[in-house]
Amino acid sequence: MSLFAPARNLAVFALCLLTALPAMGDEAIKPTDEGRQASREVIQSLEYGHYEPVTLNNGWADKVFSRMLKLLDSQHAYLTREDIAQFSDLRTGLDEMLVEGDLDRVYAFYNLYQTRLENRLEWLVDRLEKQPDFDFTGNERLPTNLEDADWAESQRELDDLWRRRLKNAALTLSLAPETSADQPVVDTSVLSEIATIPARVSEPETPAGNDDKPMDSEKIAKQLADRYKSQLSRVRQTNTEDVLSVILNAATGSIDPHSEYLSPSRGQSFDIQMKLSLEGIGALLQQDSEYVRVSSLVSGGPAERSGQIKPADRIVAVGDGDTGEMISVIGMRLDEVVEHIRGPKGSKVRLEIIPAKAIDVTQTRTIEITRDTVSLEDQAASSRVIESHRNGENHRVGVIKVPAFYVDFDAYQAGDQNYRSSTRDVAKLIEKLKTQNVEGIVLDMRGNGGGALQEANSMVGLFIDRGPTVQVRDARGRISLYGDTDRGVAYDGPLAVLVDRLSASASEIFAGAIQDYGRGLVLGNQTFGKGTVQTLSDLSHGELKLTRAKFYRISGESTQLRGVEPDISFPSLIDKEEIGESALDYALAWDTVRPVSYRMYGEPWQFVSQLRQKHEQRAQNNPNFHYLMREAQLAEQFQAQNNTVSLNREQRQREMKAQEAEQLALENQRRRALGLPEIDTWTDARDEALQTGDDGEEPESPIQQAGLEESAEILLDYALMIDSRHKPGKTTTP
Repeated sequence: MSLFAPARNLAVFALCLLTALPAMGDEAIKPTDEGRQASREVIQSLEYGHYEPVTLNNGWADKVFSRMLKLLDSQHAYLTREDIAQFSDLRTGLDEMLVEGDLDRVYAFYNLYQTRLENRLEWLVDRLEKQPDFDFTGNERLPTNLEDADWAESQRELDDLWRRRLKNAALTLSLAPETSADQPVVDTSVLSEIATIPARVSEPETPAGNDDKPMDSEKIAKQLADRYKSQLSRVRQTNTEDVLSVILNAATGSIDPHSEYLSPSRGQSFDIQMKLSLEGIGALLQQDSEYVRVSSLVSGGPAERSGQIKPADRIVAVGDGDTGEMISVIGMRLDEVVEHIRGPKGSKVRLEIIPAKAIDVTQTRTIEITRDTVSLEDQAASSRVIESHRNGENHRVGVIKVPAFYVDFDAYQAGDQNYRSSTRDVAKLIEKLKTQNVEGIVLDMRGNGGGALQEANSMVGLFIDRGPTVQVRDARGRISLYGDTDRGVAYDGPLAVLVDRLSASASEIFAGAIQDYGRGLVLGNQTFGKGTVQTLSDLSHGELKLTRAKFYRISGESTQLRGVEPDISFPSLIDKEEIGESALDYALAWDTVRPVSYRMYGEPWQFVSQLRQKHEQRAQNNPNFHYLMREAQLAEQFQAQNNTVSLNREQRQREMKAQEAEQLALENQRRRALGLPEIDTWTDARDEALQTGDDGEEPESPIQQAGLEESAEILLDYALMIDSRHKPGKTTTP
């Protein structure tokens, strides 16, 4: 079993998608003998090899069918209640069909969906070619999320939904300046189906620019018609492999989000991604409805260094080089999007994105990133010193940034005694900070998606004198214990670990061990919650990534789902409903195993109440930290408000301007407190946030810096509170 802790489902990149939604003309898409055999093998592996016991019965069949419906039509925009009722037998019989490889009935259901999808796109094109006259007055609104809505009773009901969708697309374009004929126009204002296939419908759009001349109705109709024709062409390319992937991923995805079936072509792409051998921008992508969303950034990669793109941003168009045509990727399958973004080192790629913090999804922006490879040097740990002035005295706190748990495996396996690793690098930085007379060290693991588990174990060993670090339980209930076996410590002073929602896998194991040992404080945000282990195995047709084991802390608590809870929490701009294990369907539950015996190194929890009180007092007086708290509150407020969009032109503009005004007022409040010049528009704030330094490195966000500086202040408080009686020596036995 592999004991690497992948960065937040590293395979997210390739796993819920199809290869190309195929076109079979009037012919029904049919299963193949290879597909039937793959079905039998996948179900057998799920039943006998998955970590969780899988019972193949009517209840499971219903889950698989429901999962398939969500993969195909999550927004209930194509199928009617009657369509689904025709295949109600799948809710009770799909388990036996998959076991036996009898796929004819489930393929028939997919063919019905394919027909509905093609008919809808043809319906849209037909209406647009008749030059509809859109009326942007009145009080109509369009819901942005119909996932929990009832299925439509008739096609007439769906016609009304799509009439409003089309009206919304036209309204979005009418609010935008004219674009050239070859400029992509992407409407992302309606969250639509989970695009496990490239057949999703999107309504074109560009950034709002009300001072420019709006497009006329004829151009709007042409832009939209061209978009739907292009999507219809992709839909008609659907093949049997695509359908098989949907069916088998509905089966695997009904058990846990990290078990996946990979078709032969997608398995090859997955292998390339795992090896990180191709040149690109250094971003892990996942499907998000019709869109491709940034799941995380590779530490030290060009995307992270640019500072222009963040997790949860959505990519809507891609252009190669300085002048290459911008190609809309809305509704495109993920592997195809990756191919557009990937390219030779030193070349440029332009991305049109919807920023995660965009008030309105019409506010897209285009960025440029230079492609590059990611080396160990790019991911290397680094250090700095933060100075604090208290009562006329200067204090120094060291900070070590650990972007990933890395190791040069080639050098290690070759017997090179000087091989590079995160633990070795951190040990050297600790010695450097000691010479600078720091009073404590903060390990900054924000954004650390994991890496080599052995490195997490050995790095814990820099701060404890031997001991267990993590328990791994397999599908049979057998528990393996891993830990540090080296004598001595590199640093025994005050310690804090700073984490956020993007800290996952190995970084969660490290933070959990430090917390359990009482070795230091954990600060920041609840971590991702990726506490499972997957293995990849060959099938007669394709490959299967299967969850086979689970991580547990030495205290007995799983890191799965809940992650690691910080001792002192900071506000976060990352929405836990979008990012994290708990945001994934059918995530395995949190549970516990027996704790192990381990040595206690301190009792920081005794001081947490006092530390939190001091922290809250400082936070209220820190403009950047106060801004972070208010920004998080505004994000929740806007999310609650934006469940519909107005189809009235004037009302839409008023709503957008009102939200921008709130954001602008908050930003200027921060600037006044810091003595900075105020800005006139919210667009100016976004432009400034995307500026990079003269060296092209990622700019230091004042908000990120505020969290780091406050962590240093908390650690300094802790260092001043503890005394000689809180030193190593106490032992606990469960």
